[in-house]
Amino acid sequence: MTHPTVSPISATASHSDRPLERAVPQASLSALTLAALGVVFGDIGTSPLYTLQACLQSAGGKRVSTEDVFGILSLMAWALLLVVTIKYLFFILRANHGGEGGIFALLALVPERFRAAAVRHGRVTGIALLGVIGAALLYGDGVITPAISVLSAVEGLTLVSASFKPWIVPLTCVILLGLFLLQRRGTGSVGRLFGPVMLVWFTTLAALGIWHILEYPAILGALSPHHGISFFTRHGIHGFLILGSVVLVVTGGEALYADLGHFGIAPIRRAWLGLVFPALLLGYLGQGALVLSHPEARENPFFAQVPVGAATVALVLLSSAATVIASQALISGAFSLTRQAMVLGYFPNVTVQHTSEQTEGQIYIPEVNALLALGCLLLVLTFRESVKLAAAYGIAVTGTMAITSVLFYIVAHYRWQWAAWKAVALLLFFLSFDIPFLGANLFKFFEGGYVPVLIGASLIAAMLIWNRGRTSLEEQYATKYPSFTAVRPQIQECLAQRVPGTGVFIASSPDHVPPILVHFVKRCRALQEHVLLLTVRTETYAYVPLDQQYEITDLGDGFWNVVLHFGYMEHPRVAERLQEVIEKKHLPIDLKEITYYVGKETLTAAKSGQMGRVAERIFAYLQRNAVEVESTFCLPPQQVVEIGTQIDL
Repeated sequence: MTHPTVSPISATASHSDRPLERAVPQASLSALTLAALGVVFGDIGTSPLYTLQACLQSAGGKRVSTEDVFGILSLMAWALLLVVTIKYLFFILRANHGGEGGIFALLALVPERFRAAAVRHGRVTGIALLGVIGAALLYGDGVITPAISVLSAVEGLTLVSASFKPWIVPLTCVILLGLFLLQRRGTGSVGRLFGPVMLVWFTTLAALGIWHILEYPAILGALSPHHGISFFTRHGIHGFLILGSVVLVVTGGEALYADLGHFGIAPIRRAWLGLVFPALLLGYLGQGALVLSHPEARENPFFAQVPVGAATVALVLLSSAATVIASQALISGAFSLTRQAMVLGYFPNVTVQHTSEQTEGQIYIPEVNALLALGCLLLVLTFRESVKLAAAYGIAVTGTMAITSVLFYIVAHYRWQWAAWKAVALLLFFLSFDIPFLGANLFKFFEGGYVPVLIGASLIAAMLIWNRGRTSLEEQYATKYPSFTAVRPQIQECLAQRVPGTGVFIASSPDHVPPILVHFVKRCRALQEHVLLLTVRTETYAYVPLDQQYEITDLGDGFWNVVLHFGYMEHPRVAERLQEVIEKKHLPIDLKEITYYVGKETLTAAKSGQMGRVAERIFAYLQRNAVEVESTFCLPPQQVVEIGTQIDL
C-alpha cells in the first residue's frame, strides 16, 4: 500500500474586492451606462409619478400651505442627496465582494468572527441574522414593486377613458407575464431594450421640471435644508409621520446596490450623477412649482404638468412604459441575492444561467423568476388597486437600509481597518436618517406594510432552516463517516471483489467519506478498480486561478480524493474539469467508463431528531425541490446512479 501523497496544487486563494468593470474590459462603459438606466434606476426613477401626491395627501391635501410644500420638497431633495448619493454611491458601493453587490455580498465581507458560515446547534450569530433579515425583506419588496408599478401604470389609462377600468387587472396580469417571460433574455438584453426608454423618461422629467420652474423660480429655494427642519418644528409628530411618504423618493435605492454585479460601479455612478439625480430633482421641483402656481394640480401633480389632450395621452403611455421597467431593478436584484445566498449556504440549489460573456454578473434564475411572477399576480388579483398596495411600500426597504448601515460599519472598521471614530461617525450619520424613515414606516404596518414583512418572515425561516439542515447533515456525516483512513478497514471487510471501471462518489466535504460509498459496498460487496472521492467547492470569489482549480490525493489501492474548486461566477462543469485533472495527473481512467454515484437522502422526521419534526419536514421539502446534483454539476445523465439513504436530523 502506498502512502498518501498530496498534489502541490494549492486550494487557497484570496477573494478580490475589486470593482466589477476591471474584470470585463470588453464591455463598453457607455453601453453599460445606458443599460443601467433600464435596469438599475427604473424603480427610483418612476417615483415622481406618485411621491409628491402622496406627501401632499399625508400633509393635509388641499390645506397644505406654501411653507409646507417647500418643506416637503426640501425633505425629498435631501433624502435623495443623503441616502442615494452620499450613502450608497460614495460609500456602500465600495463594499463590493468580487464585483458583486447586495446585502449578502456585504455579509460575506464581514470578518468570520462576527458571523457564522452556518447555523450550529440551532443558533446563528446576530450579524448573520441581520444579513438574512435584510435579504429576506428585499425579496418581499421585490414581489410588491412589479405589482404596484405595473398596476399603477395601467391605471393611468383611466385618465384617457373611464371605459378602460374593467380591463385594468387583466391587462396588468398580461403585462406582468410578458415582463417575467422577457427575463430569460438576460439583464443585458433587457437593459438594451429598456435603457433608451428610460433615457427618454428622464429627459422628459427634466424638461417638464425646467418648464414649470421657469414659471415659479422661487421654488429653487426649497433646496435649502431649513425648510425641511421648519416643517418638523411646525407639525411635531405628524411631521415625523410624513417621512413614511417622503421615503418613496428613495425606494429603489437598495436595488441600486443589489444590481451592482450586473453593471459595475462606474456605469451606475455615471448614470446617477449625469442624468438620473438631476432629472429627479428638476422633476420634483417642477411639480412643486406647478402646485404653488396652480393649486388645482394637487390632485395629480405629475399628469397636470402637461395640457389635457394629446400631451396627456403621450405622457400616460410613456409613464406606463417607465413603470413597467421600474420592476426590473428588483427582479435583477433578486437574482443576484439568490445566487449569493446559495454560495453562503442559505438557499437550496437553483438553476443559475449566465446571460452575458462580457459582463460576469448578468444572470437569470428560472425558479426565482417563476416565484416572483406568481407572487406579483397574486398581489394584483388580491388588492386590485395600486392605492391599496401603496402602504406596503417602505418597511422592507428602510429596514434593509438600516441593516446595510450596520454591516457596512463592521466591514469598514474591522475589515478595512478604518479608525473607530471614523467608522462610528459614519454609522451614526447613516442611522440619523435610516432610523427615522424606518420608524415612520412602521406606522403603516396594518395598512399594507405587513405584506413584505410576512413574505420576508417566511423567507427568513426557510433560509435559516435550510442552513441548519445542511449543517446538521454534514455534522452527522462527519461523525458517522470520518476520514478515509478510519473507514478503510470497514470498506475492506465488506469488499469481496473489484471490477473494471471507475466509480466517482460525490461527497459534501473532503474531510469525511461519502456515506453512499460505505452503503454501496455493504450492500453490493463490490467496487470498481478505480474510485474517486469527489468534492465540489464553490468559493466566495468569482473565479479560481488555473493553478488552484483542484487538489488530488492518492489514497492507495486505486482510491483518490479529488477536490474541485469553482468560483461563484463559474458554472461547475464537473465532468470537463475532471477530464483536465485525469489528463494532467495521467490517471489510468477512461472517462467513458466512469459511473457517478450521487446520494439521495430521505429525511424521516422522527421524534428523536435534533431539528424537530416541523423544521425537518420543511428542510426535506426544500431539499426535494432543489435542483438535482447531476444538473448542478453538469454530469452526463447516462452515467449517473442515485443511491438513497434514510436519515433523521
